[in-house]
Amino acid sequence: MGDSGLVSVRFVNWLPAGDAVFQGASQLTLDGKGRVSMPSRHRDSLAANCDGRLTVTRHPDGCLLVYPRPAWELRREQIAQLPYSARALQRLLLGNATDIDLDSAGRLLVPTELRAGAQLERDLMLLGMGAHFELWDAVRLAEHERAALAGGLPESAAQFTF
Repeated sequence: MGDSGLVSVRFVNWLPAGDAVFQGASQLTLDGKGRVSMPSRHRDSLAANCDGRLTVTRHPDGCLLVYPRPAWELRREQIAQLPYSARALQRLLLGNATDIDLDSAGRLLVPTELRAGAQLERDLMLLGMGAHFELWDAVRLAEHERAALAGGLPESAAQFTF
């Protein structure tokens, strides 16, 4: 930690051999009861790898993180071990974490508090991010991506080529 007061956080990825890697974007609709249907391409993997047991929490960027429970349990241990200077991040991630099971129709009930915190409206985007998903309000994701791209690539990605 330098004079800025920021804490550098590095998480080890959770991807045990043979487990799914989630990727791709899916347009979803939040129903009146706060449920979204998990895309069918991910349901079988989630059923096999975590029995449809998920954990949802907030992300500092304004979206929700959706983890298969085994992945979350490892991540939770990493977060809990952060120094006191990262207490705000611990509060955001651990304090908002909610265990949720997919229902028999493959739907995820997003708690009211988490929907409000991420400003989720009706039209959503689910992004596969490797070992977990990000769940965004579609308009907010577009705004976030525009702003991020306008700022250019971070130094850590300067050598990345397409």
